[in-house]
Amino acid sequence: MTAPATGLALYDRTARHGSAHVISQYSTSFGLASRLCSRPVRAHVADIYALVRIADEIVDGPAEEAGLAPAERRAMLDGLEAETERAIDRGYSSNLVVHAFAQTARATGFGAELTRPFFASMRRDLEPVDFDDAELRDYVYGSAEVVGLMCLRAFSDGLPADAERDERWRRGAQHLGAAFQKVNFLRDLADDYATLGRRYFPGIDPAHLTEAEKTRLLDDIDRDLAIAGAVVPELPSGCRRAVAAAHALFSALSERLRRTPASELLTVRVRVPTPQKLLLLARATVSRPRPRLQPRPQPAHRADAP
Repeated sequence: MTAPATGLALYDRTARHGSAHVISQYSTSFGLASRLCSRPVRAHVADIYALVRIADEIVDGPAEEAGLAPAERRAMLDGLEAETERAIDRGYSSNLVVHAFAQTARATGFGAELTRPFFASMRRDLEPVDFDDAELRDYVYGSAEVVGLMCLRAFSDGLPADAERDERWRRGAQHLGAAFQKVNFLRDLADDYATLGRRYFPGIDPAHLTEAEKTRLLDDIDRDLAIAGAVVPELPSGCRRAVAAAHALFSALSERLRRTPASELLTVRVRVPTPQKLLLLARATVSRPRPRLQPRPQPAHRADAP
């Protein structure tokens, strides 16, 4: 019989279970897709998602509903970022979500080079003002592309380095993250603009979004999806089906957004019906596997890896 976990091992396991619960409660689509990952990859993805979700909830979720002013939320966000960096450095946090995230960061080799742009974008939402093109690129990189890069570290953990392949995968991860974010901008147009006062797309008035503007935005999203989709068949078996499922779900959302009149996007939130989601997930599970890449030996700790 295996001895029960105690001490740090029990704490690690409890933190990881907490992250899995966060993703199961907050995201139907992402949660379902992540179940197609191998168990180790699934745990890493949940750890990343949980921290991202908690930060987002500080910005404009329960923290705002609880009556915290923007300055108080900014202080909380700053504190969460500082605690995240400390935890990655020392391997422990009294915050279970941060602790789990730090364990994944240390195991897969990323750190402040990805977390700092993320928190910078989160702070950007505390004082909503219009974006110009450069600001939007920076925001999308920090809020979505770096999350894709964090997940990519989990997907490729243990594989031998290959500069050309790694660059293709990096590009694909960034474009997929960007597509997800831009789709959500359009889906959440009503809440972002009418409730939160945010206007993400430069030069576009959400209150008077035209069909031509909507089409131009969706064409850009579909370019991102195409670039990302070309890489999906190359990914390791432990994540390929999950990424394919997520790509399919957001492609379906893009198609539904095209069919939805621009004038209605301020009054409805476009969704993929559950039966279609399940069908897309089922199709992803039967995708043809590719030969497994041989892992490289793993060091005990790679938190300082670039």
